[in-house]
Amino acid sequence: MGKVVILGVFVADTAYRASRMPKMGETILGNSFALGPGGKGSNQAVAAGNLGADVTIITRLADDDFGKMAMQTWENANVKGAVKYSTDSYTGAAFIFIDDKTGDNAIIIAPGAASEISLKDIHYNSEIISSADVFLTQLEQPIEVAQEGLKVAKENGKITILNPAPAANLPKEIFGLCDFITPNETETEALTGLPVRNEKEAETAAKILNDLGVKTPIITMGEQGAFLYEHGLIPAFNVGQVVETTGAGDAFNGGFAVALSEGKSALEAVKFGCATASISVTRAGTAPSMPARNEVEEILLV
Repeated sequence: MGKVVILGVFVADTAYRASRMPKMGETILGNSFALGPGGKGSNQAVAAGNLGADVTIITRLADDDFGKMAMQTWENANVKGAVKYSTDSYTGAAFIFIDDKTGDNAIIIAPGAASEISLKDIHYNSEIISSADVFLTQLEQPIEVAQEGLKVAKENGKITILNPAPAANLPKEIFGLCDFITPNETETEALTGLPVRNEKEAETAAKILNDLGVKTPIITMGEQGAFLYEHGLIPAFNVGQVVETTGAGDAFNGGFAVALSEGKSALEAVKFGCATASISVTRAGTAPSMPARNEVEEILLV
């Protein structure tokens, strides 16, 4: 069993399905609503926990109903929480619009207590980070905190993964702390200035990320799969009709981190991540869509 430590955010997902996004000032009728657990860090932790890893998430919550939802979600997925509670904020929430026709999504996040994650949280939990096989973080908490987490992990010889989402301008120092970086096409364009629509463009963008200091860039490309630097495009798996793509990137990152923590090669880990993501998009929700280990292994055998 590999050990994965994730620095990230929990938010409660409020998901609305409709035929289109309303225009500014317009009200339209939706077709469904769902409330459930979300946040990139939390989703990735749930994915990793469902896949059998020893997982700890470092985050902040408030003592409210959404905070209780977080703790129950992690308990169900065998995820340990290194949590600091905020006394004057709220547990984060997200508005998610889902297009009924395509399953594509648009998201607004109000991180609440998670926006207070600080350098002190990294220093307080440095022993947890240094005990991991893999350290994974994203950009829903302050960038300087993610950078410090990567630095502590790197200094202790751990495998480091940065999922640079949501897209943001990054300090150049952060790239050299990343063994792996896992942007999607939009995030890659934000980092490199280049569009990514196919394997050739992904190769060019990945080379720029490598030149910036990332050891092994990976670009996730939706239904096409994931581009692994110096290996090429690893295809996604066709395992059923796409229902919702919201948690696909988180599923990939969680699966990828688990595989690396178990000593698998980068190529094997990307395939494992692609399999995890390919299953997740056939289900509604984010954390609830994360597959079990046996499901992932079954499609890898096909």
